[in-house]
Amino acid sequence: MINIQNKKSLYFIDIKDAPKFIQMDGLETTILTGLHGEKMMMAFNATLPGHTVPTHSHKHEQIGMVYGGEAKLRIGEEERIVKKGDIYCIPANTPHSDTCIGNEPFIMLDIFFPLRKDFLKKLKNKTKQIDR
Repeated sequence: MINIQNKKSLYFIDIKDAPKFIQMDGLETTILTGLHGEKMMMAFNATLPGHTVPTHSHKHEQIGMVYGGEAKLRIGEEERIVKKGDIYCIPANTPHSDTCIGNEPFIMLDIFFPLRKDFLKKLKNKTKQIDR
């Protein structure tokens, strides 16, 4: 009998094997899907305590759920304090930012469409990849 628990799979993701990189000081990204020809990308983005991700926008639609921690999340002209379990939607080209609140990282489980090719390029360059 084959032990499928130890077999690498395209369908079941083991987070400890997922590639991780630093987008900027205080923002770490772990790519979960989008590495094998998918049209969407799922990633954990973690804003570290004491850090802010400055206002930015991108052509990608972004939906997500707060996986851990708390933050002040601004989307467009609306700002809220968000915590674990909160869900958000960021339309393409909408300015957004976050500031981690507290002593634990603010972790977002984000889904992007289309794929974040800029993330794939950063992984390929490995200039700021995090070693496990």
